[in-house]
Amino acid sequence: MYIAMNRFRVVRGYEEAFEDIWRTRERHLSKRPGYVEFHMLRGASQDDHTLYASHTVWETFEDFRAWTNSEEFRAAHARAGQEGRPKVEYIAGPHFEGFEVIIHEARDGEKAEAA
Repeated sequence: MYIAMNRFRVVRGYEEAFEDIWRTRERHLSKRPGYVEFHMLRGASQDDHTLYASHTVWETFEDFRAWTNSEEFRAAHARAGQEGRPKVEYIAGPHFEGFEVIIHEARDGEKAEAA
């Protein structure tokens, strides 16, 4: 498995707009081979920002890479920053982090280690 994460530091006061953008955006991930699941995470708030992370799980890194080169990817990101969308201020743009899963433990306790 492969986990792709983007961290966002959203300026305090823009949290509702940021969350609204993600709640109302077109969904395209489930159309892609190898897609497992998506989460938008809200973290701790600091004096100047609130931390968020988008988190997608893929069967393989290759599936993730194919997503980033797909028409669905372009469509999912096409409206970012367009007029009519809520304005959001960021401390810094998204920070990408990718992780290969080396150990996975399922809810039923079943464990799997990647080769």
